[in-house]
Amino acid sequence: MQFVAFERAKQGTGASRRLRITGRAPGIVFGGNTAAATIELDHNALWHALKKEAFHASILDMEMNGKVEKVLLRDVQYHPYKPQVLHVDFQRVDEKTRLHKKVPLHFVGAESSPAVKNDRCVINHVVTEIEIECLAMQLPEFIEVNLSAVEKGTALHTGDIQLPAGVKIVTHGRKNITIATVVEPVEEVVAAPVVAAADDKKKGKGKK
Repeated sequence: MQFVAFERAKQGTGASRRLRITGRAPGIVFGGNTAAATIELDHNALWHALKKEAFHASILDMEMNGKVEKVLLRDVQYHPYKPQVLHVDFQRVDEKTRLHKKVPLHFVGAESSPAVKNDRCVINHVVTEIEIECLAMQLPEFIEVNLSAVEKGTALHTGDIQLPAGVKIVTHGRKNITIATVVEPVEEVVAAPVVAAADDKKKGKGKK
């Protein structure tokens, strides 16, 4: 994805506030062999871009002053109750940059799995994103998790995921994290009618 940024001349809280009033969002781009640069972006364009998954988990092309740089979204600060971006951070990356980044998991194939198709189970997504380590240019937009072979009474773990080349899952000391479980259907238990039981007691009293 590509977006356009502009150099931001004035800094500080007051300058940022005035910038937001004009429909711009302040930001910064850092990293690489270049000094950090303060930038500004069109707020509406940024707001719509932030709604796209790819904007959060892929390498972006930032165009500024006729030059295009590879960057990665690192942080977004939102207004506590207004639909407004207060500040955004980007990191410059190249083919040598190594990243730790959380990426979303896309679950596919559940409807054709034995657990769902034959046993009417439900797949519970325990984790919807996972932290990975890789070179910037190997960063996947998402990681696909195939559920088509999941059976009743089993669970899916990080060790079961087919990872793209050069990508490693960061577990922070934990082993084989559970990412999905199989929830078996609950059988309905039909209770005996209460009214019928009461009628039987009345009949018993009448006989005495």
